[in-house]
Amino acid sequence: MPPVPPVKLPEEQFAALEAAYAQPPRAYHDFNHVREVLRHHADVAAGPGWTQPAETFLAVLYHDAIYEAGRSDNETRSAELAVSEIAKWLPANSVDASRVAGLIELTARHGQFSPDDFGDDAIADDTRHFLDCDMAILGAEPAVFDAYDRGIATEYRGAVPAWLFRLNRRRFLKALLGRPRIYLSDFFHERYDARARANLRRAINEKR
Repeated sequence: MPPVPPVKLPEEQFAALEAAYAQPPRAYHDFNHVREVLRHHADVAAGPGWTQPAETFLAVLYHDAIYEAGRSDNETRSAELAVSEIAKWLPANSVDASRVAGLIELTARHGQFSPDDFGDDAIADDTRHFLDCDMAILGAEPAVFDAYDRGIATEYRGAVPAWLFRLNRRRFLKALLGRPRIYLSDFFHERYDARARANLRRAINEKR
């Protein structure tokens, strides 16, 4: 049986969310990506657990709701949408919308954090696990990782010159590979670090 979500969205809210992820058409950051991140969210729930399951769940749902390749404000706009939709549809759920927004905005800085950047309490553990859920794709099976890498390239086609995308993408992947820890939590580090490094090395070599 699939896990019971910590928040039940009204049908209208869920439909609006799915519609948001379909605009503009996306090769990777669509609702299938959300479903995959939710799978990792459920893994955390079954493992170390969440202190704020509702807030992290909603942050997963909305973290890429607004996405246009090449724009620097996608995360901010997605966070604002989440706050607005929570107020509209979930006013009686006692959800900390500002926490949801804060988590979403952190995704703009993937690859820039270290495990000790958030403190050592349970809320900090949630932050690390949330960010790692979104980055778990790096440690996927090679064919799945390759599809993700192609999807990102497709999304950026037309948004930036191809040469610039390749340069920046290789620079980003090399920076990730050069970090002492790709994953911020022990839970994801132990599961995915080795495969993530293998995927990154291969992708970097192919982009030479």
